[in-house]
Amino acid sequence: MIYQRSLLREIGNYAVAIFAALFAITATSVLVRFLGRAAGGTIPIDAVLGLVGFTALNYLPILLAVTLFVSVLAAMSRSYRDSEMVIWSAAGLSLYDWIRPVLLFAAPLILVIALLSLALSPWANQRAEEYRKRVESQEDISMIAPGVFREPPSGQAVFFVESMSEEKRTVGNVFIAGRQHGRDGVVVSRQGYIDVTEEGDRYAVLVDGRRYEGVPGTAEYRIMEFERYSVLIQPRARPDVTRSPKAVPTLELLRAPDNRFWRAELTWRIGLPFVALNLALLAIPLSSVNPRATRSLNLLFAVFAYLVYSNLLGIVQAWVAQGRVPFSVGWWALHAAMLGLIAALFWRRTTLRLGLPRRR
Repeated sequence: MIYQRSLLREIGNYAVAIFAALFAITATSVLVRFLGRAAGGTIPIDAVLGLVGFTALNYLPILLAVTLFVSVLAAMSRSYRDSEMVIWSAAGLSLYDWIRPVLLFAAPLILVIALLSLALSPWANQRAEEYRKRVESQEDISMIAPGVFREPPSGQAVFFVESMSEEKRTVGNVFIAGRQHGRDGVVVSRQGYIDVTEEGDRYAVLVDGRRYEGVPGTAEYRIMEFERYSVLIQPRARPDVTRSPKAVPTLELLRAPDNRFWRAELTWRIGLPFVALNLALLAIPLSSVNPRATRSLNLLFAVFAYLVYSNLLGIVQAWVAQGRVPFSVGWWALHAAMLGLIAALFWRRTTLRLGLPRRR
């Protein structure tokens, strides 16, 4: 029908623009956060783009759900403001007739959201953790920036390098201040590099330098010259026996019925496609506006509705993790209640004639 094709085309145009804006804002904020960490020396600069990509992929289900909600709301609100709904109402269309075209547009997006939430997002989180651990255990000195004082993860020393070779293998004019064997000391050398032992301990190996060791405030100092001197900057990382639920594949979550935290994560993953479906349906009764009213009123109410819905889903997830709500109830109860609220809004819009009248 004409009204279905018109609505689908308009929703699609809105969806492209809204998703592009939301994704650009999200990617920019994530990029700024990781660039700040890279500037602080916690991650190397060449790892920023990889971490941004994995993190952005994790945000895609939420971005698509918001895009679907806002695009349906914007398209139908525009029809109300331009009085097109009066024409469709005079042609015998009720508010319920708009459910079909909205679902036709929403169905592919909901399937994509389900795929992202149940499969790709856990994969992205798992790869991000592996990538982060590989970066933290790297054996080169790419995280060292010449001319900047840095503190290694162990927090046992502060070091400064004046220059770095083009291959990023060695540094020149090294300064290290720290505490070793119960005594404060300062080490300076002409050259240095990073060495990782078989046990996994990381050492800064200095060549041709001096160590000044003593007690501050006293004359008890001694000076030692060396050809090769090693300083522990990061002990061997302990094996991580715990796994983040966000990085566990969905099939593995299903095989652990006794783990409340994994069931809570499953509640969130299953809930995202239902959130997208309910929000798409919620946008239909919410789109009814007074042409003389402010245009931002409905959008503000829509943002408030989304925030309440998503926060309630987070609360249910926390309750499942705490054992206050069983998983058999938590994964569907909130969405069923939301669907009941949407049905009540449809009834109110049609029965009280605040929206489109019923078809006779």
